[in-house]
Amino acid sequence: MKRNIFTTIAALAVLVTASWIMGIAIVEAKTFHLRYSIFFPPTHDQCKAGIAWAQEVEKRTDGKVKITVFPAGTLTQANQCYDGVVNGISDIGMSCFAYTRGRFPIMEAVDLPHGYTSGRVATHVATEFYRVMKPKELNDVQVMYIHAHGPGLLHTKKPVQTLAELKGMKIRSTGLSAKVTESLGAVPVAMPQPATYEALQKGVVEGTFTPIETLKGWKQAEVIKYTTDCSSIGYTTAMFIVMNKKTWNSLPDNIRKIIEEINNEWVDVHGKSWDKSDQEGREYTLSLGNKILPLSQDEATNWSDAVRPIIDEYIQVTNAQNLPGTKAVTEIERLIKHYREIYGMNQ
Repeated sequence: MKRNIFTTIAALAVLVTASWIMGIAIVEAKTFHLRYSIFFPPTHDQCKAGIAWAQEVEKRTDGKVKITVFPAGTLTQANQCYDGVVNGISDIGMSCFAYTRGRFPIMEAVDLPHGYTSGRVATHVATEFYRVMKPKELNDVQVMYIHAHGPGLLHTKKPVQTLAELKGMKIRSTGLSAKVTESLGAVPVAMPQPATYEALQKGVVEGTFTPIETLKGWKQAEVIKYTTDCSSIGYTTAMFIVMNKKTWNSLPDNIRKIIEEINNEWVDVHGKSWDKSDQEGREYTLSLGNKILPLSQDEATNWSDAVRPIIDEYIQVTNAQNLPGTKAVTEIERLIKHYREIYGMNQ
């Protein structure tokens, strides 16, 4: 009788152990299929960087995470991308904070005309700024990392080298760059990047504030003739890569650790890519016979003085809303100085 009991117990132990092992195997063998919405067209270097990130995730997780990329806003449009991630339409999304102005008040501080000199500096500043500030406005997603373009410049259909020549012109601009446009005496017209080419072509707008890389990346050199090198008021546009919280929490700890490691690496991938694209955009527009016009020293000072109140206004408004506006601006200024020291003034 005792032998039968011991035999039964032993058999049960073997069965439980086998089931436990099989359970682990099933968990380890599970494949996670994710959808990634990117507003950039597939030919754009930033879309390519996003696709490379997805491929690297699949490679380092031994195929346990497979990501299907939907470029050019085919899954969710640029201004719907963030909500698409929150609501589970996509698992991952890349777009601009500026496309939903007012929703991300702390992150909007990154876009102010602080005098960014390169995409690499702007990208590292934007990501580190988020990590330091941890704004509650992003609590409904899991942030992968943030990147940001090189200095935004003015591109127009007619030459502009003075504030007087810019006055009253209709200029495409988004988010806080719209305030830059207004401060300079022009008329801001809000629209996402994908709509800008046609708007310039049809004369809906007379120019655009954007990094010079868009002249090639979005083919806008075909519908403008001049670029005003107003880097003295260099601003940027911060762009998020975020994941649905439920999706993130469903991933095993080891996979999340791998993704976090890749995220840290891809900050510099995007930063370098922005600078490479800026150089290509400059070469492309010149190849079409377009001109790049410098500002005189006096005009550069005039433009800087004209936009300076934007930063002060941002501080006042956010502080009045019990948000850390002063801290946000101070932190960005610190980070810009820090990363310029690391990468050089023009990097």
